[in-house]
Amino acid sequence: MPIEQIVLPVTFEDQFNYRTETLTFEVVGFPGTFHTILGHPCYAKFMAIPNYTYLKLKMTGPHEVITVGTSFQRAYECEVECCGHAATIVASGELATLKEKVTEEVPDAKKSTRSFESAEGFKEVLIDPGSTEGKTVRIGTMLSSE
Repeated sequence: MPIEQIVLPVTFEDQFNYRTETLTFEVVGFPGTFHTILGHPCYAKFMAIPNYTYLKLKMTGPHEVITVGTSFQRAYECEVECCGHAATIVASGELATLKEKVTEEVPDAKKSTRSFESAEGFKEVLIDPGSTEGKTVRIGTMLSSE
């Protein structure tokens, strides 16, 4: 449902051959990649003809036909941006749901007194057999030869 409506003048083309009409836009309350979507009311007001195959919009002007268009590369870039934005919106919604489900607990460092014990199947090897310090490292004996 639209939040409200806004009335703005819209101009197509340049200072020598242009058309200006006042359009009513509906403001919606969701994020999106489009700044505006021109639909049937716009086409009717400008007496414009959209051609989706060639990505062109044609309308009558005071001197000649006004053609507004883009490239297929730019259309593709917009589509990729739109998909990325949609994925971000979905992920942020899922993140909000997960935050509600998970209770945040700060781990208490004093509570855990267990020390790390390595698994079975290891042997202790001196790091430097010529040293008198006796420092050792534990090496797993269950590892494959690879």
